[in-house]
Amino acid sequence: MNSVIPIQELASRWNRCKNLLQQFIPQAQGILVFSRLNIYYFSGSFVSGVFWLPLSGEPILLCRRGDERAKIESPIKHIYSFRSYSDIETILNDLGFSLPKLVAAEMNGLSWALSNSLMKHLPSHQFIPADKIIGMSRAKKTEWELSILREAGSKHSRCLTKLLPPFLHDGISELEICHKISELFFSEGHLGILRMENYGEEVFLGFVSIGGSANHPSAFNGPVGLRGVHPATPYMGSAAVKWTAGKPLTIDNGFNFAGYITDKTQVYWLGDKENIPMEAIKAHNFCIDLQNQIVKFLKPGTQPSEIWNYCLAKVERSEWRDGFMGLGKNKVFFIGHGIGLAIDEYPVLANGFDLSLEEGMTLAIEPKIGIPGFGMVGVENTFEVTTNGGKCLTGENFEIITI
Repeated sequence: MNSVIPIQELASRWNRCKNLLQQFIPQAQGILVFSRLNIYYFSGSFVSGVFWLPLSGEPILLCRRGDERAKIESPIKHIYSFRSYSDIETILNDLGFSLPKLVAAEMNGLSWALSNSLMKHLPSHQFIPADKIIGMSRAKKTEWELSILREAGSKHSRCLTKLLPPFLHDGISELEICHKISELFFSEGHLGILRMENYGEEVFLGFVSIGGSANHPSAFNGPVGLRGVHPATPYMGSAAVKWTAGKPLTIDNGFNFAGYITDKTQVYWLGDKENIPMEAIKAHNFCIDLQNQIVKFLKPGTQPSEIWNYCLAKVERSEWRDGFMGLGKNKVFFIGHGIGLAIDEYPVLANGFDLSLEEGMTLAIEPKIGIPGFGMVGVENTFEVTTNGGKCLTGENFEIITI
């Protein structure tokens, strides 16, 4: 695939963002973008700087560093270097443009110090939050983006269901499994990085949890716990935890292909299927069934909160209330999330998300159940919203894989 994003693709993103801006913040005449990831989304180059998207006129990319690289990677016409936020108005004025008095801004893209610097150098301008506009813009994928996500999902599924199982064996550690997954992922084109949107959140490779590790106290906003490599890197898996008979292995990770990420959870069992405790089989099947029900909701017009409330009602009538979406303080109050350039994109399938789904959105659906003294079962797969319901991008194998 050509690594340069076509100008027509970028133009469609600009138009969607501008339409959303006019719909939700009509008083703003443009939007300033600061984070590298969103600058990449709108320009095609992962540079440090500022991207200005006016409602009328041409977009401008200002680079603190990397303007020469941006001119190679991005088809944008106006790309310039700058040193200070005070240069923004000067550069725009030299081009015959002006910065409006009221500006929508990506506020999560700046530290407190940098935001103070921005306001200091542009004192006559008022800035209003536009992070949700950007999130909504990115949530609906173009066909160009969907083609990448479909390939990412296919590779992700192949790695976890076909390539990895032959290397799993009695006595292998969580960390050894992580190393093997990394090797396989890289061989399939994984870029080696997973990105998070939430400020201060990070993740590396994903989670590998054997038995009770999956219910170990977690600082991550997800249902799967883990011991991790080290307190300074509470990700991947522990070298001290070995896989032995009678313990499930739960792998929850992302695959990054050409910048776009799919999310998938796969559960494995060492030994014959007949030896899996009936409670675990019933809980896992409950999760598969719930995922299949959610798929029917993944159509344009459905509200994310509607899906969450449906799931809660199903769980309340089941025996899995306590362990659903995590045990104890590991419990989370969502059943899925948008995914694309980052793992935690808009929307979240939770209370408070009442804007309807759109065709082309991609979401990770992750019903999981923590079982005390055993571990965690359940599924997670990445789906595309279509008029016929959710289309799974990460394979059709949802059962526990026996080794």
